[in-house]
Amino acid sequence: MNTYSEQVGKKLNDLLEKTYDAEKGFKKAAENVENVALKNYFNTKAEERYSFGHELKTEIRAFNQEIDKGGSITGSAHRAWMDIKGFLSLDSEESMLEEAIRGEKAAVEEYQEIINDTSLPSSTRDILVSQKNKIENGLQNIKSLENIH
Repeated sequence: MNTYSEQVGKKLNDLLEKTYDAEKGFKKAAENVENVALKNYFNTKAEERYSFGHELKTEIRAFNQEIDKGGSITGSAHRAWMDIKGFLSLDSEESMLEEAIRGEKAAVEEYQEIINDTSLPSSTRDILVSQKNKIENGLQNIKSLENIH
């Protein structure tokens, strides 16, 4: 059995913060679009991240690690960018969709980086692989929304 190190706990807490930041970003995006398909997509992604966060918290606690509170600096910057882009862009729905795609691709990379950590317990690896696969599937499905105009 692999040991659950503080380093793994820190990586998962960082991922947890970004997961909640993504949830807030998707909620904000849903509030700022008129297109029903996009609104549904953003709301669904927010709910997905909410579930991911609870799975991560449960896993972190299962290995007696502390849960960090607060939002990440990167996530706050991402949300602020979404806010600015939403108000300044003439093509805001498409821009928010593009930013969401960029964020999802970054999330996949981060998940993969953590999954590659050989010290992960199998239960943690299974959760991360499942969540990463859901994000990747969402990226494939988003292609139908790219031509919203």
